[in-house]
Amino acid sequence: MARCRHRTQSIPVRTLYFLIFITLLNHSAFAGSRVAVSLYAIHLHATPFTVGSLMALYAVLPMMLAVSMGRLIDRIGTRFPMLVGSIAVGAGTLLPLLWHNLGALYPASVLIGSGFMMYQVAAQNSIGYLGRPEDRAMTFSLAALGFSVSGFTGPMIAGFGIDTLGHIATFGVFAAFPIIPIAVLGLNRLRLPRPHALGAAPETGPRRVADLLRHRGLRPVFLASALLAAAWDMFNFAIPIYGSRIGLSASSIGLVLGSFSVATFVIRGLLPTISRRLTPWRLLTVSLGTAAAAFFLFPLLERAALLMVIAFVLGLGLGMSQPMVMSLLHNMTPPGRVGEAIGVRMSLVNFSQTLMPLLFGALGTALGMAPVFWVTALLLSTGSFYARRRG
Repeated sequence: MARCRHRTQSIPVRTLYFLIFITLLNHSAFAGSRVAVSLYAIHLHATPFTVGSLMALYAVLPMMLAVSMGRLIDRIGTRFPMLVGSIAVGAGTLLPLLWHNLGALYPASVLIGSGFMMYQVAAQNSIGYLGRPEDRAMTFSLAALGFSVSGFTGPMIAGFGIDTLGHIATFGVFAAFPIIPIAVLGLNRLRLPRPHALGAAPETGPRRVADLLRHRGLRPVFLASALLAAAWDMFNFAIPIYGSRIGLSASSIGLVLGSFSVATFVIRGLLPTISRRLTPWRLLTVSLGTAAAAFFLFPLLERAALLMVIAFVLGLGLGMSQPMVMSLLHNMTPPGRVGEAIGVRMSLVNFSQTLMPLLFGALGTALGMAPVFWVTALLLSTGSFYARRRG
């Protein structure tokens, strides 16, 4: 009964909307900074491998620390990690504003990536406990809509900011985004769910990550989530490089990235209807297959308008997956280990986000960007076949 009591804490619904709002601000800074860092590095004549290294730095510490962070959140709650994460995102976006060279982008990438990992693990934990368990898919769909908005505004601000204000001033704009989350969390103005480990069923032994990875229901969710997140990250990594190589302006690159986020917003608005017609694994099969087709087409096109269309299709494919993945994760995780499970997912996601930019950055430097897109398409096709067998 303790588990049920913790899952139905009486917290006003406006808490969910305000939590989505401050998450939107932090994610706008995170998503926009990735574009700004990539384009600023290219502006400073960095190679694709260097850009890939910078993108990998966003994920290195999150890969190593996400599980420990999840366990800590299970014990102490979410407010303090969310506050520290917001401060780190703000500090990271300030560094290129203070030091105008390629070297500043390395610690900036580490701070922004690690800070947003802390914030996101805590925020996703909180979102899953706001409202009734049976409404969890809808709750995560609403949160995903917020991510779609910030995924659109961040790259758009980066692209148009660079073209109108310059690279350095654009980082200053992003540094302002975490101010409201820092103030709200620092002054404790947002009521968040209490820690849940205390109400969990008693442990029969030490907690091991391997137990979650061997869990029959969780393991395929972890694998699918990591592959989908890698595809998402590869799009954000590859498009600025590819766009620069074919002569697109920063604004045009921002529009291509933004059209992807518009599509995720559209599909997530339709997700409640779609989820009534498709099982989660059927939905993931469609998601992975659509993404594979889009990645295959990208290197065949050079006009910004056509790239925006394919990016929109990719957004439809990838955007439908995350709310269902997070709902499945919350529903299948043993009591008191939700934060840890989110941390495991985050570590796997960040492992792929660390490895893929490095490998594909080296591949792009040696052979060009077309093989990068096509290898990604092959991986997604394999994942779609696996998901279809699960369904």
